[in-house]
Amino acid sequence: MVGNHLLLRLLNDDMFEKVKIFVRTSTGMQHPKLKEYIINFDKKKTYKHKVTGDVLFSCLGTTRSQAKTKAQQYKVDYTYQYNFAKMASRNKVPSYVLISSSAANKSSKLFYFKMKGELEDAVKKLKFEHIHIVQPSVIQGKRNKFRLGERFAAGLTNLSGKLIPSIKKYRSIKGDEVAAALQNIYKRQEQQGVYVYKLDELFNYQH
Repeated sequence: MVGNHLLLRLLNDDMFEKVKIFVRTSTGMQHPKLKEYIINFDKKKTYKHKVTGDVLFSCLGTTRSQAKTKAQQYKVDYTYQYNFAKMASRNKVPSYVLISSSAANKSSKLFYFKMKGELEDAVKKLKFEHIHIVQPSVIQGKRNKFRLGERFAAGLTNLSGKLIPSIKKYRSIKGDEVAAALQNIYKRQEQQGVYVYKLDELFNYQH
């Protein structure tokens, strides 16, 4: 969902002359600036030379219900993303922007948050000039498949934010707002290094 919002934003941003996307199935979109590569992420040799440019935005992910098993979810959310980031680093892409999770922690006992933490730690060791890791709260928006747990969590965090100011930072965020943050974090980057953006900090990057 965030990737779709981000794609539209980049295509309409004059700063970006070309936008390359690597997807498992076609988006069906056509635009003079857009180059779509439909790939099998398991066959790295067929596309690794194409992972070039000024910045890699990594928005790939799946759910347990879609993946069916933890192993398959780990392959999509960790292995594919890490391999892709490694290719970009080796191809001298200077900047990397990753969507992670607000509770990412490699020491977590929860599978999803542990996986996200492991990915963060792994990509931090790659040779990019700039690494930006975004850790949003629950993301609201229209998805291809209904996810009841996230819909409930989004409503709960918004309600809690109104009732308890001290936890307002945990309020949910819209998919397009996350996409705007990814876009503007990259456009505002200055000094080289690794940067992490947590929860409501993303609302500071809407313009």
